[in-house]
Amino acid sequence: MAPTALYSHLSSYCEGAGRCPLPFSLVATLSVAYTVLYVLPFYLSPITRPSPTLSRDAPSVIRARIRFVTISVTLSTIATFYILATRTNASPLQMLRLLGWYPIGISEPVKTLLLTTLLFAGPLLERAVIEGRWKDWIRGQPLHETLSSWIGWRNYVAGPVTEELLFRSLLVPLHLLAPLPPDRVVLLTPLYFGIAHIHHFYEFILTHPHTPWAPSIIRSLIQFTYTTMFGWYATFVFIRTGNVVAATLTHTFCNWVGLPRVWGRVEPRMAMDGPVIRAKEDSCGEEGKKPKGSLLWSAAYYILLVMGAVGFQQCLWTLTESPRALTQVG
Repeated sequence: MAPTALYSHLSSYCEGAGRCPLPFSLVATLSVAYTVLYVLPFYLSPITRPSPTLSRDAPSVIRARIRFVTISVTLSTIATFYILATRTNASPLQMLRLLGWYPIGISEPVKTLLLTTLLFAGPLLERAVIEGRWKDWIRGQPLHETLSSWIGWRNYVAGPVTEELLFRSLLVPLHLLAPLPPDRVVLLTPLYFGIAHIHHFYEFILTHPHTPWAPSIIRSLIQFTYTTMFGWYATFVFIRTGNVVAATLTHTFCNWVGLPRVWGRVEPRMAMDGPVIRAKEDSCGEEGKKPKGSLLWSAAYYILLVMGAVGFQQCLWTLTESPRALTQVG
């Protein structure tokens, strides 16, 4: 694959600037600073700091944290624009393109969501058909439940938007200008994203003081692993599409679906009264009465899960291809 136009311009951004490519030490320092600035405010104020009597899911905590991360991402964005303006020859329009803000195509988010849907074909079958939620989806009930809950706003709106702006839109271009090979950028930058979620370990032991440390540590390591793995995918999508909206919608979709089950029988569940909004760490699906499971549904789920994974692998490059790509990967 031939390099895209923007890739050929990366080196031209540095011509005559005298201090570019950006030193990797500067990029690493900024990445750590941005990550700390994103997480640290959660613990500096009593209105955002969890305690044994104050959950991170409390509406007051969520509202305050959304305000703080919005300020943090705004400051990080201003700093990034300053670095690009003073250390490169990029024009304002080129800066917006490098950050994936312009132009915002429609096809990239649509194709990326289609690709991600393939990966979660099994869980979507479970929710839509086996659990019978497709009627609620048609009526738009999940959207209403999301917008009426602060947990929903955090998990599906504020979290994905601010995290993708910071960990993809800001960190990835800086690393590309370091310059690092795109493959290494895909592997490296999600580590900041994964590390930014380790603080949940502290929150968990505060709110679950009687839980032994060993399972708490294992829980945090698992969370670090899957957030980093998602970060690899989101970074790949961002570089391949040059579209921060595509990465953000993918993030929202994955938060909504949750981790797919990889064992156990798939069972229809009795409907529950009232809306169900899950905390981000909750396992998929709400607790309810469980009728006798169906081997047929279980077989259909796992077959579709495998077929979806195969389809995802086969369509990965095709459905992320875009003329707006930041550079070539692979």
